[in-house]
Order: sequence, then C-alpha cells, then structure tokens
Amino acid sequence: DGAVSSDEELREGDDVATQDGQQRSNDRDLKDQLLRKFGSHISSLKLEFSKKKKKGKLPREARQALLDWWNVHYKWPYPTEADKIALAEETGLDQKQINNWFINQRKRHWKPSENMPFAMMDDSSETFFTEE
Repeated sequence: DGAVSSDEELREGDDVATQDGQQRSNDRDLKDQLLRKFGSHISSLKLEFSKKKKKGKLPREARQALLDWWNVHYKWPYPTEADKIALAEETGLDQKQINNWFINQRKRHWKPSENMPFAMMDDSSETFFTEE
C-alpha cells in the first residue's frame, strides 16, 4: 500500500547520515590540503587585510601651501588645472589629494555669498553692469 516501514526509514536515515559524515570528512581533507599548500600565503594575506589603511594627515608644509593658495583665492577657491599641477609640484602631493583637500576645505570653511555669480561676472568684465 506504499507505506514505508520504520525499518526502512531508519536505513534511509543511516544512509543520509553516512553520506553527510563522508562529505564532512572530504571537506576536512580538502581544507587540510589547501592549508598545507597555501597556508603561508593565507597568513600573509590575513596580515595584509588586517592592517587598516592609515588615515594620515598631509605633511605640514603641503597643508600650509594649500592654505596659502586658499587664503589668496578665498572669494573663488576653485583652482584651475594649471594651479593644481603647480600645487602638486610644490607640495609633492598628487592631484587627487589636492582635489580632495579643496573639496573638503570648501565644504567645511567656505560660505559663498548669495550674489557670488554676479560678483564674479562683475569682476571679470566691468562692462556687464553699468549704472545709468
């Protein structure tokens, strides 16, 4: 009638348990083989990954050079590509560091005035705005 006896269920359970045990044993053997073969590499990789990337400050002289540029150009602190190249040569920093410094500096310390675009246009070409 299709019913499974309890003896058959036990045998099937034993088979599954035996297969699980063999699989675990095979997994352990494979793990041991891999550890023997690559253990030294794994150790060095663990050490490398465990080191946190040092969050360092820029050198004092470099920060001072960037601040000097900032103070001279405070009204519009957006260095041109030529300015960035010159600052990179002067400071020994790469352009990405310089870009990030200016982004952070503007976010933290710069408040453009509300009429800044008009002031910039007025500074660059005095003929735009004439009083009559």
